[in-house]
Amino acid sequence: MSVAAPPSLVFHRVGRPLPSVARGLGAELWDTAGRRYLDGSSGAVVVGIGHGRAEVAEAMARQAAAAAYVHGTQFTSEVLEEYARRLAVHAPGACRKLYLVTGGSEANETALKLARAWHLARGEPGRHKVVGRSISYHGNTLATLSVSGRPALQAPYRPLLTSTPRAAAPFCYHCPLDKAYPSCALACADDLATVIEREGPETVAAFVAEPQIGASAGSAVPPDDYLPRVAETCRRYGVLLVADEVMCGFGRTGRWFAVEHSGVAPDLVTCGKGMSSGYAPVGAVLAREGVVEAVDAAGGFVHGFTFSHHPVTAAACLAVLEILERERLVERAALLGARLAARLAVLRARPHVGDVRGRGLMWGIELCEEPSARRPFPRARRTAERVTERALEQGLVVYPSTGCAGADGDVLMVAPPLVTTDAQLEEMVSLLERALGAEGL
Repeated sequence: MSVAAPPSLVFHRVGRPLPSVARGLGAELWDTAGRRYLDGSSGAVVVGIGHGRAEVAEAMARQAAAAAYVHGTQFTSEVLEEYARRLAVHAPGACRKLYLVTGGSEANETALKLARAWHLARGEPGRHKVVGRSISYHGNTLATLSVSGRPALQAPYRPLLTSTPRAAAPFCYHCPLDKAYPSCALACADDLATVIEREGPETVAAFVAEPQIGASAGSAVPPDDYLPRVAETCRRYGVLLVADEVMCGFGRTGRWFAVEHSGVAPDLVTCGKGMSSGYAPVGAVLAREGVVEAVDAAGGFVHGFTFSHHPVTAAACLAVLEILERERLVERAALLGARLAARLAVLRARPHVGDVRGRGLMWGIELCEEPSARRPFPRARRTAERVTERALEQGLVVYPSTGCAGADGDVLMVAPPLVTTDAQLEEMVSLLERALGAEGL
């Protein structure tokens, strides 16, 4: 007689039954029933070096056995110091000072506070505002959710959030200014100066932007001249530029950091996800050395978390970094990205695919009710979620996102691990086509 499984006491993130993962290897996963899945989205665009890398687990185990935890105000660790030195080689501009935390939301929260601390250190206490963008996502803490441009995620918590100024996002497919590139003359970039002037430059501390917009805009790539123009605006007004690389960093776009595509040197870079490739919860700020020096000279950074600067997390990140370097996975992401772009291009012929956009191994497929008019499906249809469920039935994991077109908008994120093979890319696109067909799309 079979015995029924006891009811789950886990407060799951979704209200439907989930398969239970048993193991993973490279770009593949298996559940406890023995079923194979291709990880076409790296979870939530997290896994870079692939599943099942024993050397990362071994590095974490060695550090845990030696010293699993010390508080960041009491000890440092050799592994943390070594990781900071090794990562600095790849950091954009002068952003070489590492503040290690345990998630992307914590990283962005830390960056916002550090920007404020820098202005205080320079004798400008009036600078406290952070300018976000109209379509964006920077985390789920109250501060980072406040600066984000995700109305559906913000709505339940609106009374808890602070009012945040926002500039127009460089999202050409659904331009918030109702213009078209290049005839727009990059009005979205100029909008940042307009917002800063309206708020009063003496009150603005920072501008935070994803160099390649993540799930909120389905991997939208800004025009090439966008970031240089907003960087110049930030310099002109004495505003710190924060590059949110939580999703697009660590090789995902074919460069170590997506901001490198523009040639811009930010003041602060926030990291997460691919930093540990999912082997440990992680986030970080990479700060320009001059920012840290000024804050330290003024008495230090009044901020911290219990698990910041964690040695085992640092061990995981260092092992991931060594694999990224040794196997040249950042360069591989650029090569695979070009191949994936060609394979995904065939989806444009489908009747309800409005756009296919991205770079490297981070792509978004936007589904529209009427692609010629860029008209989204009504949100009530849950189109992205339904296709995701059909894909999972076919053995493919993709990452759905919604709200890129106001309250509506359906996007499927395709962002496989950097170790994915050509054959697996082909299979992923084939399974995705099958899932779209199953929903009549």
